[in-house]
Amino acid sequence: MSSDGSSQIGVIGSLALSVTSSVAIVICNKYLISSLGFLFATTLTSWHLLVTFLTLHVAQRLHFFEPKPIDAQTNILFGLLNGTCIGLLNLCLGFNSVGFYQMTKLAIIPFTVLLETVFLNKRFSQSIKMSLMVLLLGVGIASVTDLQLNFLGSIIAALALVTTCVSQILTNTIQKKLKVSSTQLLYQSAPYQSAILFVTGPFVDKMLTHHSVFAFNYNVQVLVFITLSCLIAVSVNFSTFLVIGTTSPVTYQVLGHLKTCLILSFGFVLLKDPFTARNILGILIAIFGMGLYSYFSVQESRNKKLESKDSLNSNDSLPISQTIDKEEAPLLSSKLAGLDEENGNLPEETKSAKNAF
Repeated sequence: MSSDGSSQIGVIGSLALSVTSSVAIVICNKYLISSLGFLFATTLTSWHLLVTFLTLHVAQRLHFFEPKPIDAQTNILFGLLNGTCIGLLNLCLGFNSVGFYQMTKLAIIPFTVLLETVFLNKRFSQSIKMSLMVLLLGVGIASVTDLQLNFLGSIIAALALVTTCVSQILTNTIQKKLKVSSTQLLYQSAPYQSAILFVTGPFVDKMLTHHSVFAFNYNVQVLVFITLSCLIAVSVNFSTFLVIGTTSPVTYQVLGHLKTCLILSFGFVLLKDPFTARNILGILIAIFGMGLYSYFSVQESRNKKLESKDSLNSNDSLPISQTIDKEEAPLLSSKLAGLDEENGNLPEETKSAKNAF
């Protein structure tokens, strides 16, 4: 099988794993929150990341992958940024209506496109932009209901939006620039993500629920579902880094909206949640937008490969003295100077998305 074929199978596998694990953890957490009354989302997410790190640590000890060191500054800042964006997304949901929270998540795609265009010199075709607009319109129709605004909630939403977009762009950038795999990056950063949520989680959850995670009655059933949620989260966190690394932050957000449509559909079929003609219309429009995005993305990817081959063929005739080697610059230093030059070909993004909810 050709390398292109293997690469496509790998991408499809990562997308399928992301969708399957995300839907599974939503169902598990919905039962944990709604039926068992465990409302402490941020603290639970810190446990998710801790179990993810421990699982990867065992895997590397068994030689399933080789850890690759990342400089301390990049690792710590990246891990803290990811942990912060998860906490802010939870706060955003707590201080805003569900409709405004959904609008914040919808804004991630256009804001990511803006950031990549301005800072990474990435260019998005009109076809891609049009398909993204159709997708966002459909998801908005299907999932956004009430829009209640308040000053504090809006500030938190803005911070959550910025940190989420930047963290997901960096997830892609770091893997490409430092030549680390999704597994290696997650293994290095998970302890810092878990640490910041482990410390702040109980306070955030107390603020949102007015209950203490330490005073909760942890019976056997609750412990079983917490354990199950943590195990599924390993797959969620791994697939998140894998999808962003092998595709792009924007593609990851498109996939996230596919999950939203699937969760709405599963909620109607399995849990008998209310479902209206508006939900159906929105889902159909969103699926159409996803189809357009996939089609145009594949077409542009093929065109770039052909252009790259033509460029390589033309460069074969150049003397060796005209070739230039680029040295890698340190990452996350001097305000990420030079990322646009190195990553101009990069196409944002989520439990919170990393956020398992």
